[in-house]
Amino acid sequence: MAMTAFAPAITRSREIIATKTAEVALKLVPDVSEHSQENRKFFAKFVSIVGAFALMFLLFINTLLAQDAFTISHLKLEAKMVSDQREAIAREIDNVSSPENLAKAAIALGMKPSESPVFLILNPAVTAPVRVKNG
Repeated sequence: MAMTAFAPAITRSREIIATKTAEVALKLVPDVSEHSQENRKFFAKFVSIVGAFALMFLLFINTLLAQDAFTISHLKLEAKMVSDQREAIAREIDNVSSPENLAKAAIALGMKPSESPVFLILNPAVTAPVRVKNG
């Protein structure tokens, strides 16, 4: 048998292999129909809308946090001012109630220092007054 006798069979099998290969190659590519395109468009719109809402929500939360930060800094400043005022008032009270200033105020009011101070003893067992002499 000659090889030429097999020539039509070889040509036909090449055509069959070419068609089968084309079918396999087309199966690798997804079927692009209008229905699947609509589903993709819907999904893309849905994801875009959800992303936009998420972005607006994050912007809203960020704005609220920024407002709270301004409020906190203002309150800290106010607390520092109140603390400074409290310290100034405490220093003034300490200055006014010091023994030297109390003595000066008493002399300015016309009071005189006691020559013989008397101390009260609140113990009822002792009935006699105790006098202390200044040296």
